[in-house]
Amino acid sequence: MRSRDYGPDVLAEAARKARPAPPRVVEVDADTVVEDAASGFTGLVVEVEAGGATLEDGQGRRRVFPLEPGAFLLFGERVTLAGPRRGGPARPTRTASGSTAVHGQAARVARQSRIYVEGLHDAALVERIWGDDLRLEGVVVEPLDGIDELASVVSAFRPGPGRRLGVLVDHLVPGSKESRIVAGLTHPHLLVTGHPYIDIWQAVKPSAVGIPAWPVVPPGQPWKEGVCAALGVSDPRTMWRRILSSVDSFADVESGLLSAVERLIDFVTADGRGT
Repeated sequence: MRSRDYGPDVLAEAARKARPAPPRVVEVDADTVVEDAASGFTGLVVEVEAGGATLEDGQGRRRVFPLEPGAFLLFGERVTLAGPRRGGPARPTRTASGSTAVHGQAARVARQSRIYVEGLHDAALVERIWGDDLRLEGVVVEPLDGIDELASVVSAFRPGPGRRLGVLVDHLVPGSKESRIVAGLTHPHLLVTGHPYIDIWQAVKPSAVGIPAWPVVPPGQPWKEGVCAALGVSDPRTMWRRILSSVDSFADVESGLLSAVERLIDFVTADGRGT
């Protein structure tokens, strides 16, 4: 029996406060993209069923992960996934790219045609905006490790009828290294487009990220590291999560990127034999 002369058990109260709060429960919707905390696999949540969640990455690969508390990362926060409630909000009528949403139709078998982008960040941003359209059309987007060997990559791909190749290039402006690399790459079943931004980060509107403008980085300094230093961010990975999470639709990115990607999608899907 506790004496009336004493207040609450201070040790028990301290232990209660020290316990971390349980992970937030996130109800999955049509646009939920998460990372499996254990493996690092990142993708769109395409199905939630008893005991498991199926993720699909930008290359169409699917993996099933256990639905355990705090097993997934959403913009760096550990969360617990839950399936959508019955009678919840109506499904969106438009995709993030602005096209008409198509519900209940399975993803098309992947075409032989492909779209190549420079890196993982480019692929993630393309998936964020055009993912629904690409799955419906059966188009796979593959990241490259830069484009220094683009001529060899194109040769190895062997573009042809029913096997078109589209390539998205960063900083494709006159006089740039990128413009010199793609010069002379001509083929009737190859289309190289690009945007003028130094990096795919810069293709996201500053207002979406919550900054007045992208910092000017002096020549010779790595651009991403320079941006992080100017904005007071210690880790480029943290900055990238902030950038990607700020993009909800085509309205959050610059028109130069929109037109370049739309041209590529039209190109690789125009050939009816590209299945």
